[in-house]
Amino acid sequence: MQTTPFTPDEQQRIVDAIRQAEKATSGEIRVHVEPHCASADPVQRAIEVFDRLGMHQTKDRNGVLFYLAHTDRKFAILGDSGIDAKVPANFWETTKDLLRSHFAAGQYVEGLSRGIERAGQQLKQYFPYASDDTNELTDDISFE
Repeated sequence: MQTTPFTPDEQQRIVDAIRQAEKATSGEIRVHVEPHCASADPVQRAIEVFDRLGMHQTKDRNGVLFYLAHTDRKFAILGDSGIDAKVPANFWETTKDLLRSHFAAGQYVEGLSRGIERAGQQLKQYFPYASDDTNELTDDISFE
């Protein structure tokens, strides 16, 4: 059974943020939500989820995963090698800070939406949309 801290409307807002962010890029953004982090380190768990979701299979290695273990209050942002090599050195950390500030105020949907928008801007800059692009990964939130 899937558990989610989000109402159907909130889930739709997150999916809409993903679709908006992906409009101008060949990059792919996913959000994965689960109650508990199966690893002591949320980054390690995000790596496992990234692999399981097949995010490393994008043509340009430009997938970005937002991982959230809501009950444990842990999260991570993981970019594949293609996008990680292009963004500024502190990009992931400053994006985590943005999410953390919203999460601390209980604004999970707003935090995720802002982080997704920020990742989309970087993806657009380094991996602009081309006419032959296809949506390689679903935009739906994955739950465990």
